[in-house]
Amino acid sequence: MRPLRYSINVTVDGCVHHEAGVAPDEELMGFWTAEMQRADAVLYGRTTYEMMQSAWRRPASGVWPDWMDEWEIPFADAIDRVPKHVVSSTLDRVDWNAELMQGDLGDAVRALKAQPGDGLSVGGVTLPLALAELGLIDEYTFVVHPVLAGHGPRLLEGLSERVRLELVERREFASGAVMQRYRSPGGS
Repeated sequence: MRPLRYSINVTVDGCVHHEAGVAPDEELMGFWTAEMQRADAVLYGRTTYEMMQSAWRRPASGVWPDWMDEWEIPFADAIDRVPKHVVSSTLDRVDWNAELMQGDLGDAVRALKAQPGDGLSVGGVTLPLALAELGLIDEYTFVVHPVLAGHGPRLLEGLSERVRLELVERREFASGAVMQRYRSPGGS
């Protein structure tokens, strides 16, 4: 069974908004590239899918935009290639190497996890909360940035029950960010 991994940047006060001042530097982008490369596929909700597509989809010209630093290109290549599964009740079609997930969320994710491979990745805010509620996330990776945002969406805000986790890895970055990787003993 493939593990489902949730990975996200977060501020010290728990904000997970992409504009909270947690943009990766070259070292962190290398970390996120390696995370993307170990995923057989990613699961996104509509908002995250559209946000990631607008930032990281290879342009039709095949040439990455001028705003992109050379050290961001490996991540862009990795996310552009990986198959994507999108959960949405408002989209009727997707592209960018993506397909819409159909039916019951829990059943659909269990079917993906049952396929052979190294693992699945989920990103965003709302979808991971739903998957955590279903007990389907096996691993949580939080890159905690030395920033206090003071507002914005919070990490897994609204989770109905406590989830005990086991710390399995910790890494400090030159920026002061700290990666903490946890396993969920109850993940399925």
